[in-house]
Amino acid sequence: MRVTGLGVLLWLGAAWLPAQNLSVFERKVTEFTLPNGLHFILVERHDAAAITFHTYVKAGSADDPGGQTGLANLVSRVMTKGTETLGTRGWEGEKRALEAAEQVYGQLQAERNKGLKADAGKVGILDTQWRIALEATHSWVDPNAYSRVIQDNGGVEPSVKALPDATEYSYTLPSNKVELWFLLESRRLMHPVFREFYKERDLVLEEHRVNVDGKPLPRVEQALLATAFQAHPYRNPPDGWPSDVANLGQAEAQAFFAKYYVPENMVITIVGDIYPSGATLLAYKYFGEMPARPAPARVHTVEPPQLGTKSAVVGASPQGLMAIGYKRPDERSREDAVLDVIQTLLAGRTGLLQGELVEKGIAQVATARATFPAGRDPNLFLFLLSPAPGHTLDDAQRVLNGLLGQLQSRQVSAEILARAKAQIRVGALRRLANNADLAGLLPAYYAGYGDWRRLFRELDDSSKVTAEAVQQVAAKYFTPANRTVVYLATESRGESLPGRTGGQQ
Repeated sequence: MRVTGLGVLLWLGAAWLPAQNLSVFERKVTEFTLPNGLHFILVERHDAAAITFHTYVKAGSADDPGGQTGLANLVSRVMTKGTETLGTRGWEGEKRALEAAEQVYGQLQAERNKGLKADAGKVGILDTQWRIALEATHSWVDPNAYSRVIQDNGGVEPSVKALPDATEYSYTLPSNKVELWFLLESRRLMHPVFREFYKERDLVLEEHRVNVDGKPLPRVEQALLATAFQAHPYRNPPDGWPSDVANLGQAEAQAFFAKYYVPENMVITIVGDIYPSGATLLAYKYFGEMPARPAPARVHTVEPPQLGTKSAVVGASPQGLMAIGYKRPDERSREDAVLDVIQTLLAGRTGLLQGELVEKGIAQVATARATFPAGRDPNLFLFLLSPAPGHTLDDAQRVLNGLLGQLQSRQVSAEILARAKAQIRVGALRRLANNADLAGLLPAYYAGYGDWRRLFRELDDSSKVTAEAVQQVAAKYFTPANRTVVYLATESRGESLPGRTGGQQ
């Protein structure tokens, strides 16, 4: 039978039976926890002679201490600078140089912290001494040694991601280099050297200036979070507020590392041409000596209820750009699967936003994201709109409001709902088939739910979402009281504040 279009999606969707596939998948999984609390998830896939390694740390920018935003990101970057034996031209000499530089930096910060009583002349002298001492540390560094060893052994450049809820490190090596990873990763986690810390700090500040302050989309997204969240640390940018970052020191980074990079707070996933018996022995050999320490306390800040629409203007751009966020519950909510289906209904390849906004020439950008910036705590359902030439932000938002009103006032058709569910399943199949994607998904679900199997059950939850549930959830969350609107106005158009048109949304 010739199957095309929606038929392909439905056929693929029907072929995916979560319970059956979970039982098959589990046969390839080996899971264990070392006595120190470090958890491993191994997945055998012998179709290629390569292995993806993924280290997941349950700490991200939302865990940055007050006044020290950007710390998780900065720690993640210097954690790939090497160890006491890798990345140095002589550890003993480098260690003395680093200690000398930190001693002067501590004196400099102590004087600065006196505020109005600080001696400007002394600050200037200490700053000069510190920079001279810092320059001396650089002469001991073997640049990019950590990445170079991986690449010289057939691996790919390590991926490092500092997210709001987690920090992740991953790369792929040929399967005959498996012990090399165990050696490198265990030394990196047990004996890191925060070399080039202040050079990296300066790079973060420059990247923020270029990539956030200088680009419309990151600037609008950052402003949306800062406007929508009054108290919760999701309001902070993952790379930190520049004024905080400029004052971060190596001592604060080491304290963050000591608190969060503990075995109880990490999950390691290995996917590919791995043999569990040998990998288990290597795990005990290389990671067993990590000292057991208690998991850190989680952030307890709860966002207060939002009592009405929030809005902000953050400048202007030639075409205009709008970010709209609706408050929603965390990823463990029963309504999470419904919100994911709504995202696909709106923003999928055949979604309503594409059909009603982009294809009709009202918007050049119209996207939706069900979870923003992360899902551990209550967050936002995000919409991004940029009008097409000849149209305004109000035009784009009016159509969006109409679409949301339709979801609230009447149930979606069975065909449209089935298409969305099929697209979710096909996307999941693709991610599960990719070793790197799977290696990232499993620890995230283990950390978020206590069981990686939740990944499969979530697909099952999506398949059970009803049209009635979609309508109820849309009516519950897409309300004016839940909404925050941030935008770059269209230049030379003098637009009034968007968000006052289009009915109840």
